[in-house]
Amino acid sequence: MHPSAQGDLATLRERPAELLQRLIRFETVNPPGGEHECVGWIESLLRDAGLETRIVTADEERPNLVARLRGRGESPPLLLQGHVDVVPVSDQSWTRPPFAGEEAGGFIWGRGALDMKGGVAMMIAAVLRARERGLEPRGDVLLCILSDEEAGSDNGARHLVAEHAELFEGVRYALGEFGGFTLHIAGRRFAPISLSEKQVCWMRGRVRGPGGHASLPMRGGTMARLANVLRRLDRRRLPVHVTPTVRRSIEELADGLSPALAVPLRALLVPALTDRVLDALGKRSVLFDPALHNTVNVTIVSGGDKVNVVPGEVDLMLDGRVLPGFGADQMLAEVATAAGPDLELEVDRFDAGGPADPDLGLWDVLAGVLRDQDPGIRPIPYLMPAVTDGRFFARLGIQTYGFTPMRLPAGFEFNSLIHAADERIPTDAVEFGTEAMLHVLERF
Repeated sequence: MHPSAQGDLATLRERPAELLQRLIRFETVNPPGGEHECVGWIESLLRDAGLETRIVTADEERPNLVARLRGRGESPPLLLQGHVDVVPVSDQSWTRPPFAGEEAGGFIWGRGALDMKGGVAMMIAAVLRARERGLEPRGDVLLCILSDEEAGSDNGARHLVAEHAELFEGVRYALGEFGGFTLHIAGRRFAPISLSEKQVCWMRGRVRGPGGHASLPMRGGTMARLANVLRRLDRRRLPVHVTPTVRRSIEELADGLSPALAVPLRALLVPALTDRVLDALGKRSVLFDPALHNTVNVTIVSGGDKVNVVPGEVDLMLDGRVLPGFGADQMLAEVATAAGPDLELEVDRFDAGGPADPDLGLWDVLAGVLRDQDPGIRPIPYLMPAVTDGRFFARLGIQTYGFTPMRLPAGFEFNSLIHAADERIPTDAVEFGTEAMLHVLERF
């Protein structure tokens, strides 16, 4: 057993917030990741509780853990999957040390508190409680602790799915990030549960133009053409697309609000009106804009190697996020139209995700658990504007639900804290999520 886990099992099972603090203190910043010690510590906890465990690696320093809680064999296994690598904290100003895992002001502070060591702590504690209480779910529960999610998952979920698909035989549903958190709108409380997510489409671009000596005027040169491309991409949305999950999400959100708010929300579903409504919503449009469009951002610009020479070409990297049901060719066409003729474009990486029309077979269980845990909450479907490891498990026919439940107070800016300074989670939200997951294990 990992020495730092000895004697911890009972305490951490009943205090998932303390379990989260321990996880935060492992500095698993990706790159380089270095998840080995963290995953080893988790494995020791689970083995000490009597679970079957297996370590699978593409890189010895980037392990993945698959643990099994045996069920009665009456239903397919349920997969709980979460990653323990985190993004860097460089160039951020933190109020509290990002890897101390401090508890203060009713919050657990630190990198990964939300994304996603908080969710991992809930999963681990729920499985430990199920084991300790003698719960035998209808099917096995697979707990998968993953590396490398924040850098493309090549050492994590992608490797597991490609090389060890047999570990997930029979699995139909999975719980992963994010969903089940409280969304406060106009005095009412909603709980988005992610059913779909976008797909990664990274692209390489090039802008060419006349180069030459920098002492001479260069009108319409490479840099001017680059500026034009950037300006066009900044000012133009890509075309509107209404996917099944987003249609259901907006309709159910509108059903829970007053007519004065419901009417403009439903207008979002009319492509001829969508962008005008988004403009009128101002900052609040961030909830809907990425769910109704493919999106692109230029993230890296490189060109020139001498201060007195105008470069003849400039290279770009573009991060595209594609709605489910659309492919890389469609994304290229939309970006090319928006950017104009000066941008040459090709796909660098495309990670296909799940289907546009998700499998709703576990929806009633998850929504019911949330209603029981938090009376008055209204669960609604949600399309994740980012990507998760769920896109790889989708290749095995597994439907992932974003379900890391958190009861959050009004004014808590959940989305703005992910990957940001002072990332934190309410202490009682970790316990709330643990109990919610335990109830799912009892019912699924």
